[in-house]
Amino acid sequence: MALMLVKFDLKKRVKLAQTVWFMYWFAVLAGVLVFSMGLFFKIELRKRSELMDNNESHFLPNLLILLGLVACGMNVFGGKICYDSLDPTKFVKWKPMLKNFLVFCVVFNSLLFVTALLCFVMRIPLQFTLAEGLRNGMKYYKDTDTPGRCYMKRTLDLMQMEFRCCGNDNYRDWFEIQWVSNRYLDFSAKEVKDRIGSNVDGQYLMDGVPFSCCNPSSPRPCIQAQMTNNSAHYSYDHYTEELNVWRRGCREALLSYYGGMMTTIGALVLLITLLEFGVTIGLQYVNSSLSTLANPEDPESESEGWILEKTVKETFTDIMAKMKAMGKGAKVDEGGEAAVATVS
Repeated sequence: MALMLVKFDLKKRVKLAQTVWFMYWFAVLAGVLVFSMGLFFKIELRKRSELMDNNESHFLPNLLILLGLVACGMNVFGGKICYDSLDPTKFVKWKPMLKNFLVFCVVFNSLLFVTALLCFVMRIPLQFTLAEGLRNGMKYYKDTDTPGRCYMKRTLDLMQMEFRCCGNDNYRDWFEIQWVSNRYLDFSAKEVKDRIGSNVDGQYLMDGVPFSCCNPSSPRPCIQAQMTNNSAHYSYDHYTEELNVWRRGCREALLSYYGGMMTTIGALVLLITLLEFGVTIGLQYVNSSLSTLANPEDPESESEGWILEKTVKETFTDIMAKMKAMGKGAKVDEGGEAAVATVS
């Protein structure tokens, strides 16, 4: 027995075709939206590509861009089929390819659903990518004269000011690296010698942060150097006083920004997937209702439409049987080729 069998007359078939045609144009706009979201996401990632540890983070936006383009073309094609279904003479030319097109639509919709799930899951690897990328970026902060790294200082400063964050996990991350270039250090000064000498790696470490970590909303002038030295500042205790630098780490800030973006994109792609499945089911009803006309020469005769010609279990059994038959056919061909090779 067919799955979700519906009886149609001419009026119902026309109304169905018009409704599905209208839905297809919404689906075209949805494809444009998927493409736009992928493009926007890719641009946002490229803005801070220096802070990404690898290029794998661009896989998701590239996939969204590709699916958006395919969706636009596929839905325009589906809309044309629905439009021509109103005229039996025009619909005839689409019938031979319609079954393959419906299979392609189901595969595409499944891929779209997987992409929506990836938008939620990719937050986990993004966290590690940002952690490693920020760690390396902070190491290169001082290399303003090194080709390929000369823009790292600007990138990090703009990011810390835009996202109101400091360091990787927190502002103390800057205490563990040398972020001032050697060209700006006076190596004859006792303080510089002492700091470099006290470090096994010979780095100039200090309890300070770049100016971009400063919170402009703080009423006190920014204390960004000697932050743990209470005697260096008047009426100051770094243990109890509210520091006037950003406390949140940039990994958390960026993860919140990109994670929120991916969650929103994922939710929209899920809704678009439902729309795509809806138009695919509608097109299947159009196809089946026109293929089962009681009198093919009479357009006004009644017909039946369905999603599947058989039950889900029977359809699955048929598919598995066909796959097994194809597998056996391939083995027979391989055996025949081997026999011919042996005789030769």
